[in-house]
Amino acid sequence: MSTQSEAALEAELLKQLQQQSFELVSVTDEASLLANLKVQIEKLNDIQLSQNEFRQILNHLAKGSIFEKAKTLRDRFQFDKEDGSSGYVRFLHQDHDANQWQATQQVTVEGRYKNRYDVTILVNGLPLVQVELKRRGLEMKEAFNQIQRYQRHSYWASYGLFQYVQLFVISNGVNTKYYANNKNQSFKQTFFWTDEHGKRFTELDQFTEEFLTRQHLNKMFNQYIVLNETGRYLMAMRSYQIYATEAIVRQVTTTKDNGYIWHTTGSGKTLTSFKTAQILTASPDIDKVVFVVDRKDLDFQTSKEFNAFSKGCVDGTDKTKVLFNQFIDAPPPLDKDGNAINTQRNIKLIVTTIQKLNNVISHKRYTQKMAGVKDQRLVFIFDECHRSQFGDTHQRIVNFFNNHQMFGFTGTPIFAQNAHRKASRKYTTKDLFGECLHKYTIVDAIKDENVLKFGVEYVGRYKQKAGSKNALDIEVEGIDTKELLEDERRLEKITDYIIANHSRKTQSKSFTAMFCVSSVDVLIKYYELFQRKKEAGEHQLCIATIFSYAANEEDPDADGFLDNLDEAEALVGDGLTVQTHGVAEAAGVYAANSFTHSRDKLEQFIGDYNEMFGSSYTTKDSQSFYSYYNDISKKVKERKVDILLVVNMFLTGFDSPPLNTLYVDKNLKHHGLIQAYSRTNRILNEQKSQGNIISFRNLKTATDDALTLFSNKEAKETVIMPPYDDFVKLFNKAYGQLLAIAPDLDSVDDLADEEQELAFIQAFRELMRLRNILSSFADFDFDDVKIDEQEFEDYKSKYLDLYDKVKSNNVVEKESILNDVDFELELIHRDEINVLYITQLLAKLKGADKGKDYEYQYKAIMDLLGGTPELRSKQELIDQFIQSNLDNVQTPEQVSDAFEAYWEVEKLKALDGLCKEEKLIPDHIKSLVERMIHNNKDPLREEVVALMETPPTLLQRKALIPRVTEKLKGYIDTFYSGF
Repeated sequence: MSTQSEAALEAELLKQLQQQSFELVSVTDEASLLANLKVQIEKLNDIQLSQNEFRQILNHLAKGSIFEKAKTLRDRFQFDKEDGSSGYVRFLHQDHDANQWQATQQVTVEGRYKNRYDVTILVNGLPLVQVELKRRGLEMKEAFNQIQRYQRHSYWASYGLFQYVQLFVISNGVNTKYYANNKNQSFKQTFFWTDEHGKRFTELDQFTEEFLTRQHLNKMFNQYIVLNETGRYLMAMRSYQIYATEAIVRQVTTTKDNGYIWHTTGSGKTLTSFKTAQILTASPDIDKVVFVVDRKDLDFQTSKEFNAFSKGCVDGTDKTKVLFNQFIDAPPPLDKDGNAINTQRNIKLIVTTIQKLNNVISHKRYTQKMAGVKDQRLVFIFDECHRSQFGDTHQRIVNFFNNHQMFGFTGTPIFAQNAHRKASRKYTTKDLFGECLHKYTIVDAIKDENVLKFGVEYVGRYKQKAGSKNALDIEVEGIDTKELLEDERRLEKITDYIIANHSRKTQSKSFTAMFCVSSVDVLIKYYELFQRKKEAGEHQLCIATIFSYAANEEDPDADGFLDNLDEAEALVGDGLTVQTHGVAEAAGVYAANSFTHSRDKLEQFIGDYNEMFGSSYTTKDSQSFYSYYNDISKKVKERKVDILLVVNMFLTGFDSPPLNTLYVDKNLKHHGLIQAYSRTNRILNEQKSQGNIISFRNLKTATDDALTLFSNKEAKETVIMPPYDDFVKLFNKAYGQLLAIAPDLDSVDDLADEEQELAFIQAFRELMRLRNILSSFADFDFDDVKIDEQEFEDYKSKYLDLYDKVKSNNVVEKESILNDVDFELELIHRDEINVLYITQLLAKLKGADKGKDYEYQYKAIMDLLGGTPELRSKQELIDQFIQSNLDNVQTPEQVSDAFEAYWEVEKLKALDGLCKEEKLIPDHIKSLVERMIHNNKDPLREEVVALMETPPTLLQRKALIPRVTEKLKGYIDTFYSGF
């Protein structure tokens, strides 16, 4: 039986859409697309449009970016009618039956190149869903890459109507995924659709029946696509987020019961809770929705994220009085000129902390005036509702408000097994919120590829001294004493281990790490060890830290409650103070007894940070420290900090996809362990294959128990990466499959056709993926696998040769099965390569004696250049320097200056050659190159035309502009990229 072709798959999809009440239409080019759009807008709005009126609408639709067009889609537009009056049109209706639903195929649009799109779903004439298909047997990712190519080449063409696409669907028949129109996301950020219990609809016909219905798509467009205001991009909610939102809305509209949502850490609870709150605030039956967090930093973070989803939707509360005014809808405060500072009245969505909420319902200053709010219909949504101190406040809310419902979101619920053992009563999440309305565990998220697995390594075993009764190794857990664990010799060994292995764990510092330790005293020792070793030239890591400088002792019970959850809830500034567990420090809030030695140390460490980044933060005022907290968070996300050293801060609620490693030297348990580990497993790209946990304590039993508690009895095998030996076996098996396609290097050149080349690409790419995972293990050595490092590098060069071949063929339009293959070059990664690194290698070569040592080093340089994508274009020039210039350099120390002078000369020669070849204006080309480097973008067509001495005709432009663009990019790749 032959494989189903892409055309047959497309035909089946259209037939099924027709059965689901989509009108099949023949819209195949721009002219028919525009003609159909006019008819459908007229039907939707029950009007007749003249050509002039329709042109106004088209001009309006053509404006703006993808994000701005998404707003246009959801707005009405006022146009000038022929009779001089104003007319209004809408482009999308809330009611699916009021919209016009159509499907077409093979729409051809010409931008930079002519492209044909597979299946397009038109809603009121606008393309809102684009389906790209690949025949069975091909990777679904090829369809994703094809859409990315269309984004660059043609979606923007003419009126840019294909930038109105809200959802992309990609499928190879057996696997199908969807995602929002956000051209900066990776393939890792595409989603399967499931039922409420997590069963996937992967087959295209199943997905079409469940997802590509008029009712469901209408709901997606109007409710479950979120416009992120800060990033100015679209986000599509995942199935489990939608089911959770609908469960709460259903609970509010049909019952008076509470409930909670259990969605694992890293699965996007903020987006889910925002959408839930937004839908509820739209209900006329609800007076207010109050979103509650339990620390000032989360108050700031959540307000920022909510406002990112919908600008201005949140009025964050800095003081209890502001919260009080929001509850009672008090008139806005006035500035010195008598103008309202905040004109927003009748606020329906409030974000506040649990401490301020507690103040407003318990302090006499507010309670009497709050009487009018008691009977209002209120919905409370609690973020991270597993927090231990919530029990007392929960009861106060229940007693104060008469007509309310409460819902919680948590990634790690409190069960009987992990309830706080010190509390007078063991509250569980169910005790406080009632039934769980929707579950999405860590096992579900890993299965759906929405979070990564963990790779856990336990490092450190201790022997008794010689002469003792037992010379066997004793694991950390067996001698878990403060004296041993805080011994400076142990801490220095751990520091040395981190310095030696950090580059390996973070893929040559492509990612970042956190290091959580048991106490502030230990943190200070570690920080000073790192600094001392940095000053001695033993590493160049950027280490930063933040911690509570009040009493913050290690909890000997390690009961899972990270100390910063019980930290400072001292709320100073409005005359009210509430303290939890006697600790008086919060982000930016301090008590009088905080002036301790640890604070002096923190001030010193912040001084180091200020020196590194040119800032001026301090602990001497609360706002400055709070700004330091936010800035250090930003620097970690931007990968400007290599290791963030903490006790408890940032181990919960901190979301940074570039963070992939957690070093652990403290006891963790239950939800505290899962929360901490989950800092590392956010999805980012192919290079980030797992979250690395390197534990210097024996947390294996605690890890197994936590994963069992928060997933299921079989969770360990799913959540934890297999051991090193298992990956060695997988690597060797993949190597055998590679040899079956290309038994030796020469056979790669003899591959008969593109089908065989594709098989080689896929086989070697799988080998690279496994090598990427293996390289994160400290034990990895090529001696453990069946291929030696040189042979691996040689095969990699052949792989990159194929990449160069495909890339060069894309300069002109060419149909090829290799065009959309993702070579995943991010897996080919070296330490940072720059001018200094290259010149050091050249200086080393200059110092080598002619003979075997020289030949070995020369070959190593050529292998490095040939096996690193960004350096391949430089290989010939650097080799020319070695052959023609290196002998003329007197000493190794002079190599750097000689190479720099050579590089500048070659750069100018290459630019001059490009100008002569293409008849370009030298001064113009220099300016354009500078802009391309600065903006990291391809030049516009008009910018390329402006370079030319003689403006080309329209016919000449078609071939000329892409050719010159590719040469400009090649020039920048050679002389700037990587350097």
